[in-house]
Amino acid sequence: MRHPARSVPLVAITTAASSLLLTGCFSSTGTTEDAASGEGKRIRVAMMQPPRSGLTPLSDDAFKLSRWSTAETLVKLDAEGDAQPALATEWKQSGKQWTFTLRDGVTFHDGTKLTGEAVAKSLTVAATASPKPRILDGVKLTAKADGDTVTVTTAVEDPLVPQRLSSPQLSILAAKAYKGKTVDPVGAGTGPFELTKVNGTSSASLDRYDDYWGGKAKAPGIDVKFVPDGTARAASLRSGEADIVESVPVSQAAVLDEDLITEVPMPRTNTLYLNTEKGVFKDAALRAAAREALDTESIVEGVYEGRADVAEGLLGPALPWAADLRSTVKRAKAGDPAGKSITIGTFTDRAELPEVAAALQQQLQKAGFKVRLDVREYANIESDALAGEFDAFVLSRATVLDSGDPAAYLYSDFASDGSFNIPQLADRTVDKALGKASDTAAGDARRQAVIDAEAAVLGTDAAVPMLHERVIQGDAAGVVDAAHDPRERELVTSETYVK
Repeated sequence: MRHPARSVPLVAITTAASSLLLTGCFSSTGTTEDAASGEGKRIRVAMMQPPRSGLTPLSDDAFKLSRWSTAETLVKLDAEGDAQPALATEWKQSGKQWTFTLRDGVTFHDGTKLTGEAVAKSLTVAATASPKPRILDGVKLTAKADGDTVTVTTAVEDPLVPQRLSSPQLSILAAKAYKGKTVDPVGAGTGPFELTKVNGTSSASLDRYDDYWGGKAKAPGIDVKFVPDGTARAASLRSGEADIVESVPVSQAAVLDEDLITEVPMPRTNTLYLNTEKGVFKDAALRAAAREALDTESIVEGVYEGRADVAEGLLGPALPWAADLRSTVKRAKAGDPAGKSITIGTFTDRAELPEVAAALQQQLQKAGFKVRLDVREYANIESDALAGEFDAFVLSRATVLDSGDPAAYLYSDFASDGSFNIPQLADRTVDKALGKASDTAAGDARRQAVIDAEAAVLGTDAAVPMLHERVIQGDAAGVVDAAHDPRERELVTSETYVK
C-alpha cells in the first residue's frame, strides 16, 4: 500500500544546517568527459550510512558494494528468494559438498581472470575471518578450486549453501583485495561499475567497467555521497543535487513530489532489544512489563505517519507465509517496574529511530520505569550495543537481508553464539529451535521451523517487535530503471541511467 505524499501533513524540512550539509555534495552537472561525448550522465547517489569498516565486504559495507553493482557473488536471489546463476552458472549437491561451475569470460576490474583459485580465496577469507560474516554464523565452510569449478564443503549437510553464497558479504574479489591487513575492494570487483576511489566516510566514485561480462552499463559512472542526515538527503532530491536518494525519512516524504518517491513493504523490523544478561531486564517479569507498556500502534501513526505496519512478530508482511503459520506465544507475567532505571540506546542514521526512542521513553516512564536515552551515530554506538552496555536498544533490522531466508537473521541475533546478539540471549530452548530451523531443508517444513524459532525468541521477551518498515526511495525525474529492492541489495544496476 502506498500513501500519497500530499495526504500527509506538511512539515518544515529546510534548515540552515541541512543547507550547509548539502553544499558541495555533488557537482552541479554530475557529468564527466564520457557524458560530454554523448554517453550519458553519471548517477549521483545520496546514501544514508557511511562505511563502517572501510568498505570491506566482510562487514555490512558489503551491501554498499552490491547496491553500486561493483562486487558480485556466485549466486543471486530472485524475487521469491530462490537461488539463480551469477558468477556461477550451475551447481549440484552431494551430501556435505556443493560444486559450483564458474561463468566463463569473467574478469576482475584489475584485468585478471575469474578462476576457481580466486573464488576459493575469497570464500576462505570470509570463512576464517573473526568475526565471520553473519551469513556464516554457526556454519563451518571450506572452499577448494578444481579448474573452472569450486567445491564448497560444510561440516554438516546444509540445504541453504546456494542462498548463503548470494550474500554480498561473500562477494568474490580479485587477489589484490587481500594483500593488506584488511580487504580492499577498490578495483577488485567483477560488476558493471569499478570502484575507483573512496574518500573515507564522505564519498566514493565508480566508473563503468567496459569489459563487464554482462554487457556495458548504460551510465558512465556513479558518484556517491554519504549523507547520514535524513533532512539533507531529502533536500538533495528536491534541489536537484542528487539523482537517487536512499532511505528517505518518513517525515520528509510529505514534502517531496509524489512522483519522485517509491514506497515498498520490506523485510525490516523495528525492534526493542532487551538485555537479558545483566541489569533490570535480566528479570523476565520486568521484560514482560516493558513489552506490555508499549503502544506500537501510536508509534506507527505518530512517528511513521502510517507508513509502516504494526508488528505481530519478528517477521512481517514481506514474508506473507509467516502470519499464516504463527500461533499464540506463551510469555511471562509482567512485574512491577517500581522506579527501576534503564538506559535505551539507538542511533541517528535512521531518522525515525530517535523519535521512536523518545516515544518509548514516555511509554515506559508512564509504566513506572525511569528512562534515559543514549542516541549517537551508528558507527559510534554499535560496539557498545554488541557488548551489552545498554538495558535496551532500538534497532531497525533487516530479517532476510543475507540469504533470503530468515533463519540466518534469527541465529545471528538470538543464538548463544550469534554474532549480532544485542540482547545477550543465552537460552537452550531458543538455541535448539534455531538449530532445527537452520538444519531443515528448504520448503514448508523449514518455514514452520522458522516460525517455531520465532516463537521461542518471543517467549523470552528478549526482543519486542514494534513495526515493519517500508522503504522509501527517491528518484529524480530523469532517472531510468533504478532498482527498488526490498532486500536492499540493488540500487544502481547496469540498466540504470539518467536522461
